[in-house]
Amino acid sequence: MSKSRAEAAAGAPGILLRYLQEQNRPYSAQDVFGNLQREHGLGKAAVVKALEQLAQQGRIREKTYGKQKIYFADQDQFDTVSDADLHGLDAKIAALTAKVQSLQQSCRHMEAELKELTSALTTPEMQREIQELRKECACYTERLKNIKAATNHVTPEEKEKVYSERQKYCKEWRKRKRMQAGPSIATAHLKPGALFVRQQSCVMQSLKGTPRARSSSLKKLG
Repeated sequence: MSKSRAEAAAGAPGILLRYLQEQNRPYSAQDVFGNLQREHGLGKAAVVKALEQLAQQGRIREKTYGKQKIYFADQDQFDTVSDADLHGLDAKIAALTAKVQSLQQSCRHMEAELKELTSALTTPEMQREIQELRKECACYTERLKNIKAATNHVTPEEKEKVYSERQKYCKEWRKRKRMQAGPSIATAHLKPGALFVRQQSCVMQSLKGTPRARSSSLKKLG
């Protein structure tokens, strides 16, 4: 055992006696060890030994529940409390409880306000944002000024006329495209040989009436 641990174990009875008297409630050895270990550096063996020693000396009380022992301060050392004193303590507890609830609510409001302030822009960031917005507004103002000063505005009537003509031309274009696609669809089912004969016939029909076609016909007749 180190020197500091030995010193803590030597002073354990006094620490535990004072703790049980101040709290004035029952504790097991494990509870006392868990509550005081970090603050005083007491080991569990030292806590158990000190509690048993205090109980044997009659300075604290010990009760056994099953396999567990409970330790608490000797109640004979405390003054008898009257009913009036108990009522006064109850009123004081109620007042302190209300105060605690009020403080907790105030803390929640302040925490919400702190969170909002933390997520908000800082003063330098806000100043930079204002400068950027002013530059953007100046650009839009200048653009609006140029638009208002222009003389080539299109009236609603002219705009409607352009849209109407566009629809008309698009309708005619789609109609002509369907007419051009008609012969291709009609000949799509023909075999290559029949398609060639069909193309030759179309060529001959297109050449009828031309000077070369008449000359060829006269030669055949001669």
